Amino acid sequence: MTVMESPQAGIARKADAGIIDCDIHPLPKSAKSLHPFLPKRWQEHSEQFGGHLRQPFINTTQYPRSAPLICRRDAWPPSGGPPGSDLDFMREQHLDPFNIINGILIPLFGNVGSERNLGYAAALATAHNDWQVAEWLDKEPRLRGTLVVSQDDPVAAVKEIERCARDRRFVQIMLAPRSSEPLGRQRYWPIYEAAEAHDLPLGIHSYGVGGHASTGGGWPSFYMEEHYATTMGGPATMSSLILEGVFERFPKLRVVLVEIGFAWVPSFIWRMDRLWERMRGEVPHLNHPPSYYAKRNFWYTTQPMEEPGRPDDLRRTFDWVGWDRLLFSTDYPHWDQDDPAYAFNIKLTPAERRQICHDNAEQFYRF
Repeated sequence: MTVMESPQAGIARKADAGIIDCDIHPLPKSAKSLHPFLPKRWQEHSEQFGGHLRQPFINTTQYPRSAPLICRRDAWPPSGGPPGSDLDFMREQHLDPFNIINGILIPLFGNVGSERNLGYAAALATAHNDWQVAEWLDKEPRLRGTLVVSQDDPVAAVKEIERCARDRRFVQIMLAPRSSEPLGRQRYWPIYEAAEAHDLPLGIHSYGVGGHASTGGGWPSFYMEEHYATTMGGPATMSSLILEGVFERFPKLRVVLVEIGFAWVPSFIWRMDRLWERMRGEVPHLNHPPSYYAKRNFWYTTQPMEEPGRPDDLRRTFDWVGWDRLLFSTDYPHWDQDDPAYAFNIKLTPAERRQICHDNAEQFYRF
C-alpha cells in the first residue's frame, strides 16, 4: 500500500516546531493481544464468557459506522491487522510526515468503563496500561499513554493510578462521559483526589457505553444523529463537575474534553452563569460563578474542528473559548480525522499555529 502524503505536509513539517497530537487511537492486532497482560483466570473468562456490558448485545456504540472500524480506508497496515495496530505504519503514515513530536494514545477498545463485572474491568484496565507500555511507549519515545481505569470501581481505579503514576509517560487518566452516573457525583471523587495528587489531568473522551440513550430525547434513528450526539456529553460533564463542587474540593484538577467539540462552550457557560445568578442558593458550596471553573479547569481538543461557513466566526470562537485552552488533535486513524495541514479554515499566524499545535499541550501535559 502506498502512503499518500498531504501536499502541505512537507510545508507543515518544515515550518512547525513540531505538532503535539492529543488524540491517537491504537488498536490491538487481535482479540487476544491483551492476553499476555491478563492473569490466567481472566484470560479464561474472556474466552468462555466475554464481556458483560451495560448496553447488551453489542461490542461498540449502537449505530453502524460510515467506515469499517470508524477508520479511513488507507489506514489498514500492509502487515495486516486493524488500523492503529502497527507502530511502523503509524510512524510512516502519521508521526513522521506531520512532524508529530508527541502523540497521546487513547485506547477506546475493550469497553472497560462499561464492564459490569468489576473484577474483570479492573484486570482489563491493568492489561490496557501494560499493553501500552510494552507495545507502544517502550518502542516509540514520541508517544505518551493514557491511563485506563475502571471508573465505576473507584477503589480499583485509584489502585491502578497509584500503580502507574510513577511512569511519567502516562500523562492523563481516561474517563467516559456516558457513565452510569454523572461524573460530578461523589462516588467518583477518590479518582479525582488521586489525579490531583499525582498532577494527572482527566482526559474525558467522547462516547462510552453507559446503558443510557445517547441523546436526552431517546435513541435516534440515524448514525448522523449518534455522531452529533457526542457533543452532548460535553455540557453534561462540565455542568456536573462544576455544580457538584468537584473544583471547589479539587481546585488544581485539570480536565481536557477530547473529541467533544468546543463551539458550544461560550453559550453554555453564559447560560450557566445566568442561572447561577438566580438559583445560587441551591449550590451554596460554589464560591464563584460556573464560568470561573470552566475557564480555570477545562481544556478542549480541536478535533472535530468546527467549520463555520464564515471563517471569521471560527476566530471569534477561539477568542471566546480562549486560545490557550485549545489542544490540537487529529483523531488518527478514524475516518473523520483532521489533517494538520487543512484543519483550520482560517489563516493562522505562525505564533497562533504554534500555540494551538504545540505550546498549549506542552504546558498542559508538563512536557
